[in-house]
Amino acid sequence: MEQHYPVIVVGGGQAGLSMSYCLKQRSIAHLVFEKHKIGHSWREYRWDSFCLVTPNWQCQLPGFPYAGDDPNGFMVKDEIVQYIEAYAAAFDPPVLEGIEVRHLRKEGDRFFLSTTHGDYTADQVVVATGGYHRPNIPAIAQQLPASIQQLHSSQYRNPEQLPDGAVLVVGTGQSGCQIAEDLHLAGRQVHLCVGGAPRSPRRYRGKDVVDWLHEMGYYDLPVDQHPQKEAVRHKANHYVTGRDGGREIDLRQFALEGMRLHGRLKQVGDREAFPQENRLLYFWDDLKQNLDHADEVAESIKKTIDGYIEKNGIDAPVDPPFRPVWEPSDEPLTLDLEAANITSVIWCTGYLSDFRWIEIPIFDGKGYPGHERGIVLGARGLYFLGLPWLYTWGSGRFSGIARDAQYLAEHILSRYKMTQASPPSYMNVAAFGS
Repeated sequence: MEQHYPVIVVGGGQAGLSMSYCLKQRSIAHLVFEKHKIGHSWREYRWDSFCLVTPNWQCQLPGFPYAGDDPNGFMVKDEIVQYIEAYAAAFDPPVLEGIEVRHLRKEGDRFFLSTTHGDYTADQVVVATGGYHRPNIPAIAQQLPASIQQLHSSQYRNPEQLPDGAVLVVGTGQSGCQIAEDLHLAGRQVHLCVGGAPRSPRRYRGKDVVDWLHEMGYYDLPVDQHPQKEAVRHKANHYVTGRDGGREIDLRQFALEGMRLHGRLKQVGDREAFPQENRLLYFWDDLKQNLDHADEVAESIKKTIDGYIEKNGIDAPVDPPFRPVWEPSDEPLTLDLEAANITSVIWCTGYLSDFRWIEIPIFDGKGYPGHERGIVLGARGLYFLGLPWLYTWGSGRFSGIARDAQYLAEHILSRYKMTQASPPSYMNVAAFGS
């Protein structure tokens, strides 16, 4: 039998839980489907030493701000899972775990959801599955020798899981840089393909940079007021780490300490030189350019903070000017895997969105939903929550979900009042709370 609810939320991570909290505040009966268990992605798709890159005080899920004794610290993986589990326990959301939504379609004013637990209908649906669904491993990976162990960053846990030998890390977003550091600190020989991701200072002029940016209103800047507009949604995050109390990630310093830096990976294999096996890696000649670009972004952040301090007459210490500690010099553009003793490759190349289960024509040519602040333009009653830059920089983070969820909840409530003269007695609504 089909079961009907005023609202169904797809996804029981921090976004879906936040939505549920806001709906319960407004006494709107709803149901939350979670494909796995609450906290699954943090528990299963992060490495052992993973930690937040934003301070704990920014963990501001609706009705559940961080209340620990280390607001300026950075929660590690297990603490993040505990925070999310404690959030769910605090308000008892109507979550059904272990249920996958396989199809979502719309007929008239009603949404139809086909799940592994049967069929459901809803007046309104919130998609809160985030934007990172499928590991993005480039096709070039298929050309590596079978003897090389390959992992996506979501599969990496610790250096001990890898075979002896050197490790090639491809990608220098947050995951790539932090995993490269994890291996480097464990004494492994690391070869790092450096891409165009920007970096951020950790502390500057007496404060964590996140504190400055928060004070300056950067986390409140709407996407339509950002200089890059919607294009910013697809930009790589600045690399930095919260490890050991938080610090900058300086790839140049890693190079001084023995890490081998290369440009972006261009090609695998040279059949003429090695007809039996694809042993040779080719890199683009862009290592210096990418390192310089990352530094330029970090310096521009500092200059913005300098301007804010000067404008507001703030008394803050002055940091010494940045000076590169290492420069690439005639770095080879090829590498023999066997000669370098590389036995494993970690692809830190991000994720792809996968909304193929949504059978409603609302997506652009890149698979991104058309929406205004999470409200879908082409399907009334359908919403998205938890996407990066849904509305602000904090939308995909613990810091900004509350604002987005409250905004959508008000819109949902308004539509609910318009379409329902009085709260109907839907089957099983009472069982899941209101």
